[in-house]
Amino acid sequence: MKKTSLGFYAACALAAAALAGCSSPNTAWNKASSQNTVAAYRSFIQHYPSDPRVQQARNRIDTLKDKHAWSAARSAGTVQAYQQYLQQYPDGSHAADAQSALTKLKQGAAWQSARSAGTVAAYQSFLKKYPDAPQAGQARAKIDKLAPYQLLFGRYRSAAVAQTVAKRLKAKFAGVLADVIVLAPAGKSKLSEVRSSQMSQSAAQAACLKVRSARQPCSVVKIRTSSGGLSTL
Repeated sequence: MKKTSLGFYAACALAAAALAGCSSPNTAWNKASSQNTVAAYRSFIQHYPSDPRVQQARNRIDTLKDKHAWSAARSAGTVQAYQQYLQQYPDGSHAADAQSALTKLKQGAAWQSARSAGTVAAYQSFLKKYPDAPQAGQARAKIDKLAPYQLLFGRYRSAAVAQTVAKRLKAKFAGVLADVIVLAPAGKSKLSEVRSSQMSQSAAQAACLKVRSARQPCSVVKIRTSSGGLSTL
């Protein structure tokens, strides 16, 4: 009877030791790391809240949630999906990728809208918003074809002076001109040019008359697409 009791207690002790080993923090951490799921790391934190690896577990949870959110955004591939990812994870590991994808989608939609409208204003609006878009060259070609005329206000050796003049003219003739721009010297020229945005010949002539009536010199010029130069009308 005594031997039986000793054997029973020894078995119980071994079982207890085994159970203790199974439920040790190290074993639980190894199991969570092996599964590498949000649920597994949350379970570890719940059972061992004072373990020094709790912060590491939280970091891994954040990484997994970021990864899952990015995967869902890519699968959807929509503006809304990428915006939602960026709202949830503005500093996420895929934030740059999401912003790039979002920009491409918006550029594509804006380009389709400009093409559907087929107007100078639509193409100019697209270029103003996306000057470096892949479709920028096509937009400029469309504008050149639809509206190859501009007002030329002057040529200046100083780019800073040209910018000052353009700013003044833009404010003064906001109701007449869509925009006033400065073109950097091109070819052999060392002069910066102050011009209006592009428009049709009739619109350019009408605008120039209004500008001249305000005692501002201007001339209507036609863009020579092949050479990139101007011809004065």
